[in-house]
Formats: sequence, C-alpha cells, structure tokens
Amino acid sequence: MPKKSALTEYKMDFLKIILYFALLFMSSTKQQQDALDYHSVGRPGKIEVISTKPTQTKRDLSLAYSPGVAEPCLKIAENREDVYKYTAKGNLVAVISNGTAVLGLGDIGPEASKPVMEGKGVLFKIFADIDVFDIELNVKDVEGFIACVKALEPTFGGINLEDIKAPECFEIERRLREELNIPIMHDDQHGTAIITAAALLNALELVKKRIHKIKIVVNGAGASAMSCSKLFIALGVNKENLLMIDSKGILHKRRTDLDDYKSFFANDTKLETLEQAMKGADVFVGLSKANILTQDMIKSMAKDPIVFAMANPDPEIAYELAIATRKDIIFATGRSDHPNQVNNVLGFPFIFRGALDVRATSINEEMKLAAVRAIANLAKEPVPDSVMKAYNETNLEFSRTYIIPKPIDPRLIETVSPAVAKAAMDSGVAKNPILDWDKYRLELRNRLGLDNRFVRRMMTQARQNPKRVVFAEADNVKILKAAQIAKEEGIAIPILLGNRQKIEALLEENAIELDNVSIIDPLTEDVKREAYGQKFFAKRQRKGINVYEAGKLMRDRNYFGCMMVNEGEGDAFISGLTKNYPKSLKPAMQIVGREEGISKIAGMYIIMTKKGPYFFADTTVNIDPTAEELVEIAKMSHAEVLKMGVKPVIAMLSYSNFGSTKGDIPEKVAKAVQILHKNNPEITVDGDIQANFAMNNDMLKENFPFSTLIGKDVNTFIFPNLAAGNIAYKFAQSFGAAESMGPVLLGFNKSVHFLQLGSSVREIVNMVAVAVLDAQGKK
Repeated sequence: MPKKSALTEYKMDFLKIILYFALLFMSSTKQQQDALDYHSVGRPGKIEVISTKPTQTKRDLSLAYSPGVAEPCLKIAENREDVYKYTAKGNLVAVISNGTAVLGLGDIGPEASKPVMEGKGVLFKIFADIDVFDIELNVKDVEGFIACVKALEPTFGGINLEDIKAPECFEIERRLREELNIPIMHDDQHGTAIITAAALLNALELVKKRIHKIKIVVNGAGASAMSCSKLFIALGVNKENLLMIDSKGILHKRRTDLDDYKSFFANDTKLETLEQAMKGADVFVGLSKANILTQDMIKSMAKDPIVFAMANPDPEIAYELAIATRKDIIFATGRSDHPNQVNNVLGFPFIFRGALDVRATSINEEMKLAAVRAIANLAKEPVPDSVMKAYNETNLEFSRTYIIPKPIDPRLIETVSPAVAKAAMDSGVAKNPILDWDKYRLELRNRLGLDNRFVRRMMTQARQNPKRVVFAEADNVKILKAAQIAKEEGIAIPILLGNRQKIEALLEENAIELDNVSIIDPLTEDVKREAYGQKFFAKRQRKGINVYEAGKLMRDRNYFGCMMVNEGEGDAFISGLTKNYPKSLKPAMQIVGREEGISKIAGMYIIMTKKGPYFFADTTVNIDPTAEELVEIAKMSHAEVLKMGVKPVIAMLSYSNFGSTKGDIPEKVAKAVQILHKNNPEITVDGDIQANFAMNNDMLKENFPFSTLIGKDVNTFIFPNLAAGNIAYKFAQSFGAAESMGPVLLGFNKSVHFLQLGSSVREIVNMVAVAVLDAQGKK
C-alpha cells in the first residue's frame, strides 16, 4: 500500500509529475537524473506494503498467519461475500497495463510501464485512500489479456485499466465489464471524458447554449476522444452535429479506411479538414497534438466559442494565443498553469471510492454521468478560502475562467464519491448500500491524509506569488539542489550568497541547473558592504558596535543577507544549515528586528501527521515566557496558521487541567487563557489543559464539558516553556511516524527563517515555501 510520496509535496505539478514525468523531463539531462534518483534512491520505486494489524508479538503472528488465519478462511468458504469483511479486497484496486500505449511514449513494454502504474497507485492513495497493486502483463492479444485479468477477480475490489492501445482497449474493457462482477474502468477513456463533460456542461450554461443544438469538433480519434464523444452524446449532443477528425481528416461516410469504432462517428458531410470543420463550430475538443489549431480557426467559430485544447504537455494552441484571439472565448487545457485545468485526478480516485464503498458490480453509465454532474455542480458552489488562498485568488467563483473545480479542492471526495455511490444504488449495481449519508461523508473526510493536502496547498500558494529568497549558505550542495527545485517549481527566485567560483564549481560538478540566478559574494561587494555597514552602525551604535566592527560584520553572509532583506533587495532569508541556531539567529535579531507591537520572537514547528498538521510553539526561543508573553505567542501562532490556510484551534498546555493542580505553570497558562478569552474572542483557545485531553475530544467532553474546545479538532499547541516545547517536537521527530517542518520564526519584521542543522533537501524546500508564504503576508 503506497505511503505518502515526497513528489506530492514539491514538484512543479504534483499530478503531472507522477503521470507525465517521462515527457516533462526529456528536455534536461539533470532533470532526467532527478527523475531517476527519485525512483531509485532509498527503497526503489514509489510504493510498499505495510501491515494494518499489530505484528509485534508471537500471538499477533499466530493470528495473522497459522493457525489463526484458518478461521477467516473458513468463514469466507461458507460465504464468499465475507472476503470483504475479513480481507483488504474491498479497498484494493489493480492498476493493470500491458505497456502498449504509455503516455506519449508508445509501446514500451510492461516492465517500462511499471513506474507509471506505481504513480497511478500513489494518486489513488493520496486522493481517495485506495490501496493499489500495479500489475504489468506481458500479454498483447485481447483474449490472453482478458483471461489474465479475469483470473484476478477474487483478489481485487476493482480494476483500473491503463495505457492499453486502441482499438484493443475497447474490446478488453467491454468484455471485462460483461464478464466480471467488480468495477472496471479504463481511465484513459472515461477519466478524461468525465472531466471534459463536466467542463462542457458548465461552459454551455455560461454562454446560454443548449447542448442538443451545438456544433462540436473533436480533433483526435483515440480512446479518450471516442469516450468523450460518446459521453457528450449521452448528455444530449446530437450525433449529426459532432465531427471527429483523425490524422487523415474528418470521419465521414465516404471513407473506406474506418474500423467499426471510427465508423460509429462517421457523418454524412462533404467537409474534409479541421479548418473547414471549425467554421461556425460552437465547441472544439482537442485530444491530439500541439499547435494544430490556429487563431484564424478560432476566429471562424460561432459566438462564445468553447475551446478545450487538451494535448499534453503542450495544447493544440497556446493559451496566450487563444485568449488574445477572442474576448468571448472559454478556454481549457490539461495544464495547471492556466485556468480551467482538465485533469483526470478530479475523477478516477473518487469514482472508484464510491464504487468500492457500495461494492458495485460495475461502473456503469449512470455512475459516470453522476460523476459528471457532481463535478460540474461543485464548480458552482462557493470555493473554500483554503483553495482560493492556495491559488492566490481573492474571488474564485463560477465563471469563464472557473468552470471545473481545482484538483486540490478538499470537497471532491465528499461530493463525487457519494454521487457515484448513490447512482450505483439507484441503478441496481450496489451490493452494500449506504444507509447513513452524513456518516459516510464524515468517513470520506477522515480517510484523507491531511498532511499531503496541507503541503500541496502551501506549495501551490507559494507558486502564485514567488518571492526573492536569499540563501546564505549557497556553497553547500544541499542548498543549491533546494534552490534549483524552488526555482523549477516557481515558488521562489533564488539569490545565492558565497564565493562565485566555488558555487559555480559545485553547480557544474553536481549538474545543478541554476541559470540566470544571482550569485553575490559579500567579500567582493565593497560598495554595498560599506553601505550596509553604515546602516548597521546606525542601528547598533549605542549597543556596543563601532563603525569598523559594523563594516567587518558585513563580510559574514548571515549579516549581509539579513541586510539585503531589510533593505528590500530580497524578500526572505534562509540560513542555519551549517551553523548552530543562536549564531544564525543573532544577526536577524540585530538587523531585521521585530514587527511593530511585538515584544518577543517565537519559534513554531509544524508536525505533519496522517490526521493533518499540528503546530507547536514556542519550541526554540523563549525559555520561560510569562502569561503575557504566552498570549503574544498564541496570537502570533494563530496568525501564522491562518496564513497557511488552516483554521487554528489552540490548546494552552500544562500538567494541569483547568486548575486541577496548583503551581506556577498552570497559573500562568490559565491567566494567559483568561486574557485571550477577554481580548481576543475570535481565537478558539482553552487551557490550562493536559495534552492527552486536548487530543481526545471524547475524554475532554466527559470530564470538562464546559471547555471551548469541545467538538473541535485541536491543531495548535502552546507550550508553557521552552523545555516542554523543545522536548515535545523532538520526540515527535524521533518517532518517525510524523514529519516536521521548522522552525517557523514568528514576530520578525521580515521573512527570516532558519534550518535545522543537517536538514535534507526536501526539508529545505519546505522551509523555502514557508518563507515565501511569510513574505507574501509581510507589508
């Protein structure tokens, strides 16, 4: 069962990198090596199998295998449906391919297709908590393939067919749907069709056109094009108004080279070419190749043209050209860097989730149409603040530039899956009907690992408004690799401090590509260093610093970098990889200083778990804060957590519960809570409280029903002193079940953040994203 993937947290587009890495990385030797390293370093591949039951004791093992395993075997032998009760079948999908049509790579064979199938499994897991075994079959003939898959039916709850070439894929899916009693779907066909159909319904609603009257041109005649067209017809498109085009021109009845599948779409028309078909067309759907659509063709379309240019990685016409051609156009692509991204991940995880949860015997047309309408309707609902913030939007609403939901919208699983499940029940293919829909939606919400979603949202938000990040230790390979990733991801504009010759040598030795990035050596910047020294002296002249010392300190990259950010020549500062924390912190304290109205700097760690992120403060700065300082730490933490798109629910921790034990710590924590309740009623906070009660709402409700934390999931913890906070986050790091990010420094006037000694490249990239988000929120 796949674990969460690092790539879901920082690659240019977390969806496309997994699915299309082979295409996206062809342009660069270094990027090719990055892709190879990603798959080979550590445990090879992207997935592993882990046990869901205890296995520590002899008793555990005797229950997991012989002799205890005989009992569920006997129960299943008596009633085969009990396989869903005693095994993982009900949440297990096979992603099956023979490698004959892998992405844009063609027939590369089953072994070569395996990375893609593993990647598909990762998407199933992170978006819908579905476990996957990828199966690559060395079988090309239809009958042999069908026989292999049929033999696997007892093992799996559903089967996702992937990257099988046409026309064989049509017959394989048709036969398997007829002959098996579990959900089957060829995502290359139906995934694209479902998302495109949802986008089409909404686009037509915006331009006030009726679906049965529109003229539609489909460029491409492969599996996805045919599936899209069939779904359009099912939704009401008049087949006579749909023109499909392959590499030889329009499919018309005079052509003698058409197979049965293409013949279905052949029309009685005298038109031959794409250019002719586009005249007066209402809709263009491209599932073909890049740059075959011209501006003149778009100009020839009807009023309010709808253009879905979905060739990957480059569309049939560039976004900039299309929108410059006509103001009344509605335009969509498969890309994440433009509005209206048509992406299969909006569909297949949630369709299978709904089908599995009712034990559907198939994925039928009713279920696909239900998914279409659920996705379309979701785009008309108010968009959550977390999604808008992630995309740096202030008013994201149903419009020409928002006709389908964003892939990171957390509502997809609880919108699409129930719609699919209900359609399965209504159409008579559900063997395990859902009785309590509210309970089911809650279960769906709890299935998702909120840690992945949090980091993806944070990265997306950073990408919307990248900032200049000054790296003080750019003569370190880890820093350079992280800077490259940050630049490629579009989350930051790196500025490298250090000896130019040494940095350039490291870049060349390690094949790190950082072209057109500023490299600044403070030792050679005499004029700037002198100016910075004078300004630093003006700040510190009555605090033990003379002019000579001020100038000399500017030779230190921590001082020089902090001055760059303070003077507006950078937006954020990153250091601390190779220096201890106090030495890194001192220049920032002296130069950048605190925000107005803030008396104390504080440090916060983000502990990322399956249940979502937890925020710990203060973990790095204040040894024994007073009640008033705890108030300030809580307020700064509240603001920072909000900035990251999470609604803070704060527990002020102690060894006491609401005064149950007397002592200096419980009393100062209780006083801090009292101040917050009086002066900041907008903050959800309570204490003094022990950590176990803060984490267990049932126990809290039973013992302290008056608490303001009842019915809420606590995610932010304010510790009474540095010892408690520091020990807690280091324990959490050491257990291995949680990943940490930090320290996130609170209260500085500018975005200044420090790494842990020895941080990994991934941890550095995460902190760059934190620094960029912080800089976005600074004045």
